[in-house]
Order: sequence, then C-alpha cells, then structure tokens
Amino acid sequence: MNVVVEKIFFSEKVAKLVIQAPEIARSRKAGHFVIVRVDKFGERIPLTIAGANIEKGTIDIIVQEVGVSSSKLCKLNAGDTILDVVGPLGKATHIEKVGTVIAAGGGVGIAPLFPIVEAFKKAGNRVITVLAARNKDLIILEDQMRQFSDEVIVMTDDGSSGKKGLVTQGIEEVIAREKVDLAVAIGPAVMMKFAALTTKKYDIPTLASLNTIMVDGTGMCGACRVSVGGETKFVCVDGPEFDAHKVNFDEMLFRLSAYQKQEVEAFQSFLNK
Repeated sequence: MNVVVEKIFFSEKVAKLVIQAPEIARSRKAGHFVIVRVDKFGERIPLTIAGANIEKGTIDIIVQEVGVSSSKLCKLNAGDTILDVVGPLGKATHIEKVGTVIAAGGGVGIAPLFPIVEAFKKAGNRVITVLAARNKDLIILEDQMRQFSDEVIVMTDDGSSGKKGLVTQGIEEVIAREKVDLAVAIGPAVMMKFAALTTKKYDIPTLASLNTIMVDGTGMCGACRVSVGGETKFVCVDGPEFDAHKVNFDEMLFRLSAYQKQEVEAFQSFLNK
C-alpha cells in the first residue's frame, strides 16, 4: 500500500506528500517521475519525484491543486493511502560536469528542478538557480535550493520576493556577467518556451522537462506526443527532458488545452458534491 507518511503545505494550494514507496525510492534518479491514481475513480497523473529517502523508503511528490485528481491528492493526510503509484518512469537526467549550469524553475516546476540541481552540484558544477513565480507564496524549496546552489536568484511578477520580473530576466542577468555552459528549464510550458528562446540567442544548450498530457506512461497511448526537431517523440519514454531549442512549444501548448472545457466542468462538479 502506498501510505502517505507526511503532508506539508507550501501554500494554500501547493502541498508536499511523503509517500511510502521503498522500491521506487531505491531506484529513482534525478528526472524520473511517477504516475499516480488517487482512487479507483481518479485519472492517472504524472508527477516528478522531487526527492527520496532510501533509508525510510519514501519518495516526495509536490502537488498543486488545479483539478479533481490533484485536489483529491492535496486533501490526503498522513495515514491515508494512494491506490496506484507507478514508477520510476522516464529517462533520468544526464548528469556530468559541464561547468556552469543555470537551473530555471517556474512555480511548481521548482519541485522537479530540485533533484537536478542537487545532482549537478554533486557532479562538481557551478549551479546558479533562478526561481520564478507570480508571488512569494508560490516560491517553493528556496532554502533547499540554496544548499546545492552557488547562487539563487528569485524573481516574482509582483516583486513580493526577490526581484520584480520574469524568469527570463533572471537568466539574462547571469548570461550578461559570465559564461554559461548549460541551462535547464522546468515550469509551465509558456515559461519553458521563452526560457528556451532566451538561451537560444546565446547558443547555450538547454534542457526542458515537458509536462504534457499523459495516460499510461509506457508509450502505448500516444497522448504525450510532442514534436522535437520535426520528429514525433513520446514524453513518457523518450523524455521527459528534451533539447528545448528543438521542441515545438506552440504545438504542445495547443495540445495541453485540448480538454480544458472538460477539466473545468469536472472540477465544478467535484466542488459541488
């Protein structure tokens, strides 16, 4: 059984769940994700493994309440169980010593960025982390990021924490003063699109961890397909990380909106119960 060991709220709608999953904890690496089904009526949703404790046999997932299934997850408490937790899935991040790495995270995209920051730092890189969100309440894991970053730059839309501005401004700030060898961007699709456009101007290799619609997580259903360099790729088995300069983000954004109407209707029905 996948027992929730602990729940911590980062904000009103963002929570970390620590889940008993010893086999996943033992084999997970930075970049891996799980597919979770909260109960027999729940949809299957992909969530990046934000951390793991091998000794305790637990994994951490961070969830933002945006729809029915994510709301159900956020309402779980210690001692509750999750019906399905499948993983680790996807390809792990390729970690090596490259020099200076910019790690840019937006909103809850900061969660999957954390193990990547940790891994690049432990591999001997200089890591500069740029955290961005609409306001200070949506900046998560800042203290943890500082443990494995040479520098942390915080950007908020309203200036309530760090500097007022967008993630791209934080990236530009770093590029203007020093040589950057690699960038990693994780967050909303539109944020990753503009982060990639920014780094492309300077020919900085950039990885993006894509957050497409996903169903089975094994490459069978095709729901997570994206165009990368003119070729069709499946995020669940070929990714989730790809060369950000080759991803067709406009197509991805269009496909992410495919079930928007149904999602809103389902959420309203859930709230009215």
